[in-house]
Amino acid sequence: MANWFDSLERDLQSPLAVRRLGSGWFSGFFALLLSTTGLCLVMALRWPDWFATPELAALHAWGGLRPLVHALLIGGYALALLSLLLRTRKAIGATALIVALLATLLGGAEVQPRETHDWGVFFGVDFFAVNMVATGLMFAPIERLFPHRAQQRLFRQEWREDLFYYLISSMMVQLITFLALAPSSFINANTAGLAGVRAMIAGQPWLLQFLEVVLLTDFVQYWFHRAFHRVPFLWGFHAVHHSARSMDWLAGARMHFFEIIALRGVTSLPLLTFGFSPSVMQAYIGFVYIYSSLLHANLRGDFNHLGRIVATPRFHHWHHAIEEVAVDKNFAIHFPFLDRLFGTHHLPDGAWPTGYGVPEQVPQGYRAQFLYPFRRKRDAAL
Repeated sequence: MANWFDSLERDLQSPLAVRRLGSGWFSGFFALLLSTTGLCLVMALRWPDWFATPELAALHAWGGLRPLVHALLIGGYALALLSLLLRTRKAIGATALIVALLATLLGGAEVQPRETHDWGVFFGVDFFAVNMVATGLMFAPIERLFPHRAQQRLFRQEWREDLFYYLISSMMVQLITFLALAPSSFINANTAGLAGVRAMIAGQPWLLQFLEVVLLTDFVQYWFHRAFHRVPFLWGFHAVHHSARSMDWLAGARMHFFEIIALRGVTSLPLLTFGFSPSVMQAYIGFVYIYSSLLHANLRGDFNHLGRIVATPRFHHWHHAIEEVAVDKNFAIHFPFLDRLFGTHHLPDGAWPTGYGVPEQVPQGYRAQFLYPFRRKRDAAL
């Protein structure tokens, strides 16, 4: 099994010269994408109590979902067979074919829900599929068209780790949300006296609330982010995020499980405490998902004028830079004026970092990186 995954990884990471049009690489890649998406949706349809995200109930109720699943699997089969015919290396096409076959054996587009014991716990398999495909289709093409580093491949070094981070944060969305919202829930339950303030804030125009949310969360995240750089124990968690040596839309997913909980908890605390409208907060969550991917994306463009107002990829790339002059700079997520105000702004005209990462040796692999913050001091002392 390990050899199979190694072959698949090597095939996906093939040099550009051997994955040109007609080589079977593109048909294999899209076959794998379609088949995997179809499998995730079939699992959510078959075991909704375990693998369906309640927030995606509208998707599951949509009459076009099953025809979509059918189209995904048919497309996966067809492209997998085409890849097997065209390509000398068979790993991508064969894997896509196996995934599509598994989805079909589970019931395919006609799958019926199975009764399961409802433990009250679910894993967001459908959320992973929808989120991954939507974000990937949004950013992967524009990274190919307008890359900052043209030589960087879609399946660059460390892509498998970052994809696994994406999977974990999506599948564990229920647990992450519960833990992140626990402080806000406690405060709201014990601050009935703020009901008037909450009603006033919720009564504001929707757009004004959204702008207030973006500004408020950026202020909170600035100091949260800065603390995770300056406090040694907290840096152990954040170093995992900064250990990425390549920047693209997927690199933003590399974040320690506990940092995700802390970040979302701190961010949601003022929003829920002050009583912003739920639709505003939902819109902000969608916005920040996309914006975070944009900031990490491998996109060229200096955006010198725009960059004075809002954060751009170049602004955030400098935050990840390996250069010493850029250490502990550019903490803001949305508005660079916060960094200028507090003396942490660094954005030299027209210049980009020469590399990314951290000077310390962060281990590879999800498990090792999960344990890294707790072992960091001990390992340094050895």
